[in-house]
Amino acid sequence: MDDAALLLTEVDPAGFAVVTLNRPQAMNALSRALMAQLADTVDALEADPAVRVLIVTGAGRAFCAGLDLKELGAGAARLGDGERGVAAKDPVAALGRFRGPVIGAINGAAVTGGFELALACDVLLASPNARFADTHARVGLASGWGLSQKLSRVVGIYRANELSLSGRWLDAAEADAWGLVNRVVPAERLLDEAKALARDMLGAIPEMLVAYKATIRDGYALAFGDAMRLEAERARAHNVAVDAAAIESRREAVRQRNRGA
Repeated sequence: MDDAALLLTEVDPAGFAVVTLNRPQAMNALSRALMAQLADTVDALEADPAVRVLIVTGAGRAFCAGLDLKELGAGAARLGDGERGVAAKDPVAALGRFRGPVIGAINGAAVTGGFELALACDVLLASPNARFADTHARVGLASGWGLSQKLSRVVGIYRANELSLSGRWLDAAEADAWGLVNRVVPAERLLDEAKALARDMLGAIPEMLVAYKATIRDGYALAFGDAMRLEAERARAHNVAVDAAAIESRREAVRQRNRGA
């Protein structure tokens, strides 16, 4: 397959983009070329003022099978090009640099590095075909994109231990019950639901979409007391410049929206 076809990008005029990993014959495994394209594409979309929300999904039956172990085994790529790679070509770091919301539309298997790619998103919608596995301990590679730390913060340390130390599969229903995904939707509606959520998010004030995500993300990385102080500091800095008339007009818009719900 031509390198140009490794990734499909669709920019919607509404203000969001859909990025699709497109190596279905390899379960969208992250080859060196795909990692570089994904990182570069996400950075380009971050620089595009017309794109404020990002959707990431996979073609075929998998979301992402993780690093391309066949490529690694053949010596075509170095381990340093993968989870310990240079940040400029690191797709997880690139997703972290995207300031707007990132929605993961998990259409199928998300394995190891693919699991980490999913955890780099801000919201996860899953089809019933979605399933997750951490095989780092079975393959012999150390987690370098956050799985060993993020998973326990999402599902709890005991469940994270079970998944990572056994390598077992977690299906969509169990992932939903554990709070790993926001919700499970029919496979044929997965992308439509992700796009609908993106449009809903785009109804927020543009600068607030970025600022509020940053406060949630930055506070989550702190101890609770420090996070509360962070919120207070940012609230004081932001709210002092808010215009009362603008608040009133937005309040009416929110009231009308709620009336139609």
